[in-house]
Amino acid sequence: MIILTGGSGSGAAAARLVHLLAFSTTWGAGFWVAFIGGTIMFRNLPRHQFGSLQGKMFPAYFMLISACSAISVAAFAYLHPWKTAATIERYQLGFLLMALGCNLSNLLVVTPMMVEMMMKRYKIEKDLGIGSEVGHSKNKEMVKKNPALAAMNRKFGIIHALSSLASLTSFGSLAMHSWYLSSKLDL
Repeated sequence: MIILTGGSGSGAAAARLVHLLAFSTTWGAGFWVAFIGGTIMFRNLPRHQFGSLQGKMFPAYFMLISACSAISVAAFAYLHPWKTAATIERYQLGFLLMALGCNLSNLLVVTPMMVEMMMKRYKIEKDLGIGSEVGHSKNKEMVKKNPALAAMNRKFGIIHALSSLASLTSFGSLAMHSWYLSSKLDL
């Protein structure tokens, strides 16, 4: 049995169900993309194909987890109004809002920049005859001879690091919330 307080009745029960479904969708999708699907694709697809696929998948992925995060926030806030919420529930709302903010920043800002930068980088690499390898880039030798590629790699690396940081922060925030939810679970 799960107890998330927030009153009784069908409205509270529906809010609990909606929260759990939206939260678990966000958690599961994040886990799959970060640790399973992305790793399998990276290890098996030529790098430009992998990047192009990620460029198509990430907007849909970040839209899904942003929408589910927003639903989780709304349902949790309904169940735990700020004025009457205990400190622990206020922290949980903060974790959920952090995840939502990170997911939205990836959806609206970082991913579009990263995809644009990646496509510019791929054009340079294609002109140089590289990018069809599977796994890590083989452009390190080309970088020494091509300052434009070196600059592109630096910019892409920074943007990719920002996206990864936002994703890890979101996942960490959701992990904190999953710990809270597990403390409410009575099996």
